[in-house]
Amino acid sequence: MIGPRFTCGVTNTHLFAWLRKPWRIKAMTRPSSDLAAFREIFSKSNNIAIITGAGVSAESGVPTFRGAGGYWRKWQSQDLATPTAFAHNPSRVWEFYHYRREVMLTKNPNPAHLAIAECEERLGKQGRKVTIITQNIDELHRRAGSKNLLEIHGSLFKTRCMMCGHEEANYKSPICAALEGRGAPDPETHDAQIPVEQLPRCEHRGCNGLLRPAVVWFGETLDSDILTHAEKALDSCDLCLVVGTSSVVYPAAMFAPQVAARGVPVAEFNMENTPATERFKFHFHGPCGTTLPPALARHESEPN
Repeated sequence: MIGPRFTCGVTNTHLFAWLRKPWRIKAMTRPSSDLAAFREIFSKSNNIAIITGAGVSAESGVPTFRGAGGYWRKWQSQDLATPTAFAHNPSRVWEFYHYRREVMLTKNPNPAHLAIAECEERLGKQGRKVTIITQNIDELHRRAGSKNLLEIHGSLFKTRCMMCGHEEANYKSPICAALEGRGAPDPETHDAQIPVEQLPRCEHRGCNGLLRPAVVWFGETLDSDILTHAEKALDSCDLCLVVGTSSVVYPAAMFAPQVAARGVPVAEFNMENTPATERFKFHFHGPCGTTLPPALARHESEPN
């Protein structure tokens, strides 16, 4: 995850050049909430990009640990999701991520995730393409059935070795014996202070190095290959949806406005207006699990 002002330090030169393209923003008008008008455009679109953020997962009961009340013990996500925090106290950071992993095992994709996955599969059979670009690390899109998925901030269920760099999926519960029963979020809970040698270790070719979550922390660079794929999807799309994102986390916050600037219809689905709302052609207010399924349902013009 990354913060405003490009704190991740994007090094992908192609993406950086793309983000700096002229915006050519025309006079802004209030976005429409005309579902029939959106559906008409949707029915003729062959290459759809869907950008999703924390608002989608929140409807599945996933805590964000950001904003008012968003604390794990005494800390918010940006206090723990940093290389410095991990170097200083890997036990505390692993407790935090262990708690998040265990919580996610109790959550399920909601109607918004399912509508996106069904739409991708259905349109794929018609020779049409849907690309999901998500800032979420919970894998709920994957569990819903999405295939053409770009997880730009990584995954809670992948680990990376600090020593050899090996990265792999890891769904163990608990991820190591020392973390069993640990990670309670109550502010009165004391740190477990687990010895570093008992924290998750790399099993690749007998490495035994310390593992970390394979997520993008504040201050880190996003994966250049994933960003290149995102750039291609956004440059070629003829319809873009922005679902459950605050449009304040960069560089993802610039994706949809750049698409809108080249004249491509963008539809925002959110519980509230965002800093980018007035740049878009459509805005549908309300829970994504309510507004998105009818928007992406089979159009009458589609083959049965």
